[in-house]
Amino acid sequence: MDHSRGFTYITAMSNAAQSPAATGPASTAKAKPLGLKRLILNPGLFFLTTFKGRFIGRDEAGNQYFERPGKPRARRWVVYAGVQDPSVVPPQWHAWLHHLTDAPLAAAPRAWQRPHKPNLTGTPASYRPAGHDYMGGKRAAASADYESWTPDQG
Repeated sequence: MDHSRGFTYITAMSNAAQSPAATGPASTAKAKPLGLKRLILNPGLFFLTTFKGRFIGRDEAGNQYFERPGKPRARRWVVYAGVQDPSVVPPQWHAWLHHLTDAPLAAAPRAWQRPHKPNLTGTPASYRPAGHDYMGGKRAAASADYESWTPDQG
C-alpha cells in the first residue's frame, strides 16, 4: 500500500527476488510466487513489484515491503500476506512506509512493549463492555442511573 498517495493494492504475494541490499527484520526470507489468478486480477502490482520493486523485508505477519527509488523520494508499498487491512502493519514498518525513517526500525521489542495487534473494531473479537447489547445488555446498577419521573410519584 502506498500510504503517501492513498493507493491500495490487492492482497498478493510477489515473486520479486530479494535484492542484496534488502534490510529489515526478516531480510533473509524469500518472496513467494504470485498465483495466476492474482496476476490476472492485478497485473500492475505484479509488474511493478517484479520489475521495479526492491524487496526490503517482511514482518511477523508475513507482509512483504517493497521500495522503488525515484524522485523526489522513493515509492514504498506493502503486499499483504492475508486480508488487505492496513491495521496489520506494525509500527516499525508504518514509520518506514510513511518516510519517517530511512530503514525499518529494529523488530526486537523492548521489555515494556506489547506485541502489535490489528484493529478489531467491527469484528466479533472487538471489545464490548459488560452492558453492551451483544453481551446481554445488563450491567450493574450505578448511583447516577436515571429514573424517569411519573406524575403518580407525587
